[in-house]
Amino acid sequence: MKRIVVRRVQTRRERYDQNISTAQTFPLELCTINFMHDGNLGYLIRAAACFGVEKIHVIGSCSPRSVLNPLSGSLYDYVQIQQYSSPREFLDMAKTNQLALISAEISESSISLFSYTFPRARPLCLVVGQEQHGIPVDILVNSEAQLEIPMPGVGFCLNTSQAANILLYEATKQLVNETQTNKEAYLQSRRQSI
Repeated sequence: MKRIVVRRVQTRRERYDQNISTAQTFPLELCTINFMHDGNLGYLIRAAACFGVEKIHVIGSCSPRSVLNPLSGSLYDYVQIQQYSSPREFLDMAKTNQLALISAEISESSISLFSYTFPRARPLCLVVGQEQHGIPVDILVNSEAQLEIPMPGVGFCLNTSQAANILLYEATKQLVNETQTNKEAYLQSRRQSI
């Protein structure tokens, strides 16, 4: 059996930089609450860069770039990280910037992600909680929706960065579909006017 060796001629950074001109971004941000494990924030940075999110809000502690960059797949420099000392400080910023907060939380008030349509009137901020304590109550009561991810298996609670990935996928899927639908409607109206 012949062994095939693949050698890359570009670094990850060079490949990422090459994608910048065609990368799509969305009016979508993320918020985390004082993760216990650096890996979760690193994975969230990676997901944000992959799904077109330009900013992550971190309430509480945040490890330095030297720790987070390798955990993020070297994508740390492609996402802006803004740190807050308290949930109140974050909420003040969200109100000032008219962010629609959407929280991932299993509660009596939560609704299924399967039936939820993300609002389009203003920028979205998906909030995921701390690994043990979830999302602070003051953020939950200021959220436009509390979403839960239906889980038909034995388990009922995903890792916080995994939950964020699922929310990011669904939100960007809806945003991409809306963009595509609007583009098709525009082209159809142009054809009819000719």
